[in-house]
Amino acid sequence: MSLFVSAIGQGLLWAVLGVGLFLTFRILDFADMTVEGTFPLGAATAVAAISNGMNPLLATLLAFAIGAIAGLITGLLYTKGHIPILLAGILVMTACYSVNLRIMGRANVSLLGKSTLFKNHFLASLPQYFDSVFLGTLVMVVITGIVIYFLQTQLGQGFIATGDNQTMARSLGINTDNMKIMGLMVSNGLIAFGGALVAQNNGYADVNMGIGIIVIALASIIIGEVAFGDLTLNQRLVAVTLGSILYRFVLLIVLKLGFSANDLNLLSSIILALCMMLPVFKKSLNFKHILKRGLDTND
Repeated sequence: MSLFVSAIGQGLLWAVLGVGLFLTFRILDFADMTVEGTFPLGAATAVAAISNGMNPLLATLLAFAIGAIAGLITGLLYTKGHIPILLAGILVMTACYSVNLRIMGRANVSLLGKSTLFKNHFLASLPQYFDSVFLGTLVMVVITGIVIYFLQTQLGQGFIATGDNQTMARSLGINTDNMKIMGLMVSNGLIAFGGALVAQNNGYADVNMGIGIIVIALASIIIGEVAFGDLTLNQRLVAVTLGSILYRFVLLIVLKLGFSANDLNLLSSIILALCMMLPVFKKSLNFKHILKRGLDTND
């Protein structure tokens, strides 16, 4: 039971990454590699701030702001510097590694004995692992609600139009460069926010904790879409959270089967690849079914 609750809690906390990446990967239609740098950047910022006496909530919000700045840099390199988005993201991601070392002063920093969002009287009174479930649910309800509301505004519709058809968006007077920059800022801000939450839940921050993050975030998106089929945009945002929880259950099953924790990144990549190829498998099966029916009819 405790492992079940822990998987739900972890899925809720990591779902922040899925929602953040959804804005660029699904709406703006490109994969932003900056997230592999902004996740540990958010963790490093929050842990360093908390270690120096800052309120955990303010430290977490500061992590969001720092992540948004990293997204701004990527956006400027992409839109104004005309550097391809993949390369722009890699450049900022690489730079974040040195920035993280500067912020923390060393490769990892512990929060042992420090106050965090998970260390308060109410959460401490809950059964084991229910603290992450409660806080994760609260965070995801707020974040998902804000994103859904934003996408329904005039600015949000301009953001969606930019991802759908840039030429049409420009003809309607939308500044597509600004939309891309805004999307990258909000996306990376959320990723850094998620990094701050995960670091506080784990009790430490490490400069290497961003490795493979984009695969985890993509898994939340893809598994949610595959599991729940055709959905509206708002429903897909909710499905990201559910996909993140399902992904944690898959990892839990894999570990129960005897695989090493060192294999998680490899297994995550395989799971994501299979999920992304599922439409191809379905199409192939449908084609074989149609072909078989045709042959049976001719007979």
